Amino acid sequence: MKYMLLINSGAIDENGAAAECSVEDWMAYDKAVRDAGIYVSGESLADLVTATSVRVGADGERTVTDGPFAETREVLGGFYVIDVPDLDVALDWAARCPGARGSGSVVVRPVADFGA
Repeated sequence: MKYMLLINSGAIDENGAAAECSVEDWMAYDKAVRDAGIYVSGESLADLVTATSVRVGADGERTVTDGPFAETREVLGGFYVIDVPDLDVALDWAARCPGARGSGSVVVRPVADFGA
């Protein structure tokens, strides 16, 4: 079953990277996911200042604003899609993710399979 791991950072350093883990941590995790044969896809997102939000009102009017939702304190930094047998295994891989450390979190969501 496919699961998406949404990686949120609660603390960002001056370069926009997750403050509580190193590039080497991410490289090791990425290698582990690939070596385990569960990697489907994954990306790191560009700097938060490049984000744009779009909302469409009930009247169909589109509103475009710079940045993500102002209410959030976490920043979505990237994602992995993994293919593992069940939720328990997905949660284990999420717990290993450097983004889950400290003030970060990893949200685990099953990927809907509409063809099943």
